Amino acid sequence: MSTSHTPLRGQVAFIHGGSRGIGAATARRLARDGAAVAIGYAASASAAQALVEEIVAAGGQAIAVKADATDAAALTAAIDQVAERLGRLDILVNSAGVLHTGPFENFSLEDFDRTLTVNVRSVFVASQAAARHMKEGGRIINIGSTNAQRMPFVGGAAYAMSKSALVGLVKGMARDLGPRGITVNNVAPGPVDTEMNPEAGEFGAALHDLMALRRHAKVDEIAGMVAYLASAEAAFVTGADLLIDGGFAA
Repeated sequence: MSTSHTPLRGQVAFIHGGSRGIGAATARRLARDGAAVAIGYAASASAAQALVEEIVAAGGQAIAVKADATDAAALTAAIDQVAERLGRLDILVNSAGVLHTGPFENFSLEDFDRTLTVNVRSVFVASQAAARHMKEGGRIINIGSTNAQRMPFVGGAAYAMSKSALVGLVKGMARDLGPRGITVNNVAPGPVDTEMNPEAGEFGAALHDLMALRRHAKVDEIAGMVAYLASAEAAFVTGADLLIDGGFAA
């Protein structure tokens, strides 16, 4: 197969939160583009292993690595392990995330703290660990959210705040890592048809009423944006928050 069909051949990608949804679609896409992929999971060991077997059966290279977003030491150790086992680390995709919603007056500190731990702190921890292994051309790509730009319904304050934090984090990290030739970006999806937010769910129609394109995204559409940012074609893109939201924030 020509390198034009495998633009990431020879590279290693760690997908934090890679066993389901957008993360799993990203693992499949980066593997198809030639990267060796490490699928980080917290509790879904069977799903992660099934995905590894699927990628390997298709001719790709993949491993599964336990990486709990709430345990900074374990997450750092998992990334170090990937770099050691696969010989390098070129791409980090921060896809792990949680969505806790509820009335502001009654929103628990436990849910608030977990939102920050998974959606913000783990991104910082994973990025810091990965950057230590990256060379010129490294890529750090976060899965943000259009809700950093627009939160049109009640109950989402903490989630929107956590995704807004990634915008500032990316801008700062882009400055810090730019001199080393490492780019840092957010991919900011709108509604995506996943287990967390199914198109056929009770909120689907209400979300479509807010959009220019009245449908959920497919996970492969989000993975395509990630693949672009991981490629050499995106070498001049950094510090960006790239909406892929069907006009949700338009």
